[in-house]
Amino acid sequence: MMLFSMDTGPVYEAVPHFQIKERRKMTELQKKKEPSVTSEQGFTLIELMVVMVILGILAGLIVPRIMDRPEEARRAKAGIQIQSIEQALKLYKLDNGQYPTTEQGLLALVEAPTVGVPARKWRAGGYLEKGKVPKDPWDGDFVYLSPGLHGDFDLISYGPDHQSGGEGNDADINNWELQ
Repeated sequence: MMLFSMDTGPVYEAVPHFQIKERRKMTELQKKKEPSVTSEQGFTLIELMVVMVILGILAGLIVPRIMDRPEEARRAKAGIQIQSIEQALKLYKLDNGQYPTTEQGLLALVEAPTVGVPARKWRAGGYLEKGKVPKDPWDGDFVYLSPGLHGDFDLISYGPDHQSGGEGNDADINNWELQ
């Protein structure tokens, strides 16, 4: 530390070594407590723009693939529903010795048949959950034929066009073609 004297000029005062260290520590602590403008953290405009460009590219690649998926999902759901109805028909046959006739239809799985050959041991509550025959994913009825042209019975969803046949997304979903 420097002191001034009028007649002799500057006079230096002896400062103990530990006080110098203390002053340095105090100065360092003050610097740490006071945030400087250059040490503030955040994203620059360039960084944000790069992220936006990457997100745009990803959306451009992924969205077209997802947009075609709803139809695939409906077709998969129809296949699962057909398999579920097949299981209910097999349980019906186990209880009654035969599948419902075409005339009795799938309604025989939720109500005891009143036409054709009566069910011998029709299960109370039916063979399908929720006590009703489901609609296919396009809100159409499943077509049931017994005896079938391709097996003991045929179970068909006509798909989104609600007509027999069709190609691509309009193709029928048939129980004999499912795995």
